[in-house]
Amino acid sequence: MILKPSIKFLEEKKLIGASIKTNLIQNKTATLWRGFMGSRHQISGTISDDLFSLQLYPKDYFKSFSPATHFIKWAAKEVSSIENIPSTMQSFILVGGMYAVFDYKGSSDDHTIYDVIFTEWLPNSDYVLDNRPHFEILGEKYKNSDENSEEQIWIPIKHK
Repeated sequence: MILKPSIKFLEEKKLIGASIKTNLIQNKTATLWRGFMGSRHQISGTISDDLFSLQLYPKDYFKSFSPATHFIKWAAKEVSSIENIPSTMQSFILVGGMYAVFDYKGSSDDHTIYDVIFTEWLPNSDYVLDNRPHFEILGEKYKNSDENSEEQIWIPIKHK
């Protein structure tokens, strides 16, 4: 698999959504999304219909990787203001910065794209990981486990 990401500078974004502490062994992502999708229409002032699947990893998460290490997972929507937050949700400010953006087509159950990003593309690029949130934008072509699903994968980077 040959990857050619776009390198983009992300401006700060305001998000409203729900979060959960999880890990890859006891993955609670489905529970998070079920709850969020049932109440997402309560969010006012949304910028688009796109959904954000966001991960906040501990600082050394990738240096000493273990599937048992916990991280925070978010399901959210971008909003113009964080003044009106539904009672079951929270706000999150996604700080801007440089990202490698991968257009991915395939099932969300197939995680080989991440193996290629972290073991092939990143080590051979002019970049290293930056300690900022990782996220995926799930737009109108996102179909979860469908092989024809499309999403954008945003990986925080900085120059070596």
